[in-house]
Amino acid sequence: MSHALIPGSFDPMTLGHLDIVKRALKHYDKVTVAVMINRSKTYTHTIEERAEMARLTLSGLPNVEVITDDGMLVDLFDRIGADVIVKGIRNEVDRAYEEQMAAYNLSKNPRAKTVFLQACDDLENLNSTGVRALLAEKKCPEGLVAPAVIEYLVTRGECNAC
Repeated sequence: MSHALIPGSFDPMTLGHLDIVKRALKHYDKVTVAVMINRSKTYTHTIEERAEMARLTLSGLPNVEVITDDGMLVDLFDRIGADVIVKGIRNEVDRAYEEQMAAYNLSKNPRAKTVFLQACDDLENLNSTGVRALLAEKKCPEGLVAPAVIEYLVTRGECNAC
């Protein structure tokens, strides 16, 4: 059984992230989405809130689990028995950063290979930063996050209903 690990901050998980997970499921039997902490980032949502939004986004997808982890990706990779790390990339800036991270992970663990999935054209400009900017103004991020996440955000008072 092949097992892909998709790590990220997911603050919040977008439809672009959802697309990457769905595409990974076409190639791997199991996908673990790891909501993680990047110490160089400031978050709008706690790791638990980010995981809940990821679960809402991925609800109904078979063979997908959402976990949280505050450690190193390469350690998590072995701990869950993953076969590959999958990362979505939108542009050359993403690619350059993710290639550096992939090289680092590989240097620490020769099994920790990374596969890159290019964002679909209609999703390449979508990012969590844009969603957070809308939420800062209490605007609805319709078309950027899953409808279940919008409901979650509305009930928390983070945005107005669409």
